[in-house]
Amino acid sequence: MSKQIQDAYIVAATRTPIGKSHKGFFRNYRPDDLLATTLRAALAQVPTLDPAAVEDVIAGCAIPEAQQGLNVARIAAVLAGLPKSVGGVTVNRFCASGLTAVQMAADRIRVGEAEVMIAAGVESMSMVPMMGNSPSLSPTIFANGDEDVGIAYGMGLTAEKVAQQWKVTREAQDAFALESHRRSIAAQQAGRFADEITPIEVTDRGLNLATGEPVVKTRTVNLDEGPRPDTTLEGLARLRTVFAARGTVTAGNSSQTSDGAGALILASEAAVKRFNLKPLARFVSFASRGVRPEIMGVGPIEAIPAALKLAGLKHEDMGWIELNEAFAAQSLAVINTLGLNTDVVNPMGGAISLGHPLGATGAIRSATVVHALQRENLKYGMVTMCVGMGQGAAGIFERV
Repeated sequence: MSKQIQDAYIVAATRTPIGKSHKGFFRNYRPDDLLATTLRAALAQVPTLDPAAVEDVIAGCAIPEAQQGLNVARIAAVLAGLPKSVGGVTVNRFCASGLTAVQMAADRIRVGEAEVMIAAGVESMSMVPMMGNSPSLSPTIFANGDEDVGIAYGMGLTAEKVAQQWKVTREAQDAFALESHRRSIAAQQAGRFADEITPIEVTDRGLNLATGEPVVKTRTVNLDEGPRPDTTLEGLARLRTVFAARGTVTAGNSSQTSDGAGALILASEAAVKRFNLKPLARFVSFASRGVRPEIMGVGPIEAIPAALKLAGLKHEDMGWIELNEAFAAQSLAVINTLGLNTDVVNPMGGAISLGHPLGATGAIRSATVVHALQRENLKYGMVTMCVGMGQGAAGIFERV
């Protein structure tokens, strides 16, 4: 028997601050513990919800191995103290893993298979490197010419290809990067991230060299670590290219490697009423599309129109767009090709300044959109990103 499609509502949304990888404040914070902390924070936003009503925890993770392996979603659910009846599954769509988790959770509710779901994402690029601890690409990937070899050697080469094909200059990329930092700093100073961020307590351990005694210090972090108020065009222009000798892509106009987590709780209309919950947004639509791997950065050019078509909307209807800034080159290619309004794209900066903890980013940016729609009294918002190996993803939310 077919079931009537029902709405899925976001009733809680939060994220950690984003830390710099390797030297940042989460460098010693295990990702499973970080995700568990974030799950507890999301549940704390809905005290009237019975945790036993949660059907499943779906968590995105781009490199699900080592400290974030062995089904980190289920491990975090147990660590968070959720009832053992609550399941957990880890999903991987690289940079869109967290957004895919939101989509999958929403779909379970929309088809009537669940009433309450948790969608999340986590990534520690401090503990698990970009390609994993023991990457092993199929040798066949090298058989199809330069384009696949480029993918094997790094995402930066795909950004160079996009910059060339879409004629995005070094100057335009650096200006975009500077604006990302400017917007992030302004948003931090204005307290605009406060609603979406759960402060996290971190412990730093060291050694007093004079006495030989261990030193343990605890502090609370509540802001993203990446934005730099001292960023200038002159400083960005001095940076060397890192992927091609005569290229345009630098560390300054690329996303930062980062650590972080995000979580959202979704509920059906029946669950909203039963547990006296306040909906923040409705999940409207999602689309993913593939593109040639060597120009993976332009994936949103295909995914955004597809998500808009499913929703019966136009990009002009979007009051807030979180376009993940994997690279300035691909961000500008997407913006210019689709004619997006730059005033509504990343109003508080993006991954170039805030950081990009891979599989967590989709959940983190979904929390950003949900709270931005409420704070700014906007109707529709979108989260979109390019995805490694040639994909794009986009999800649309509506303020309730």
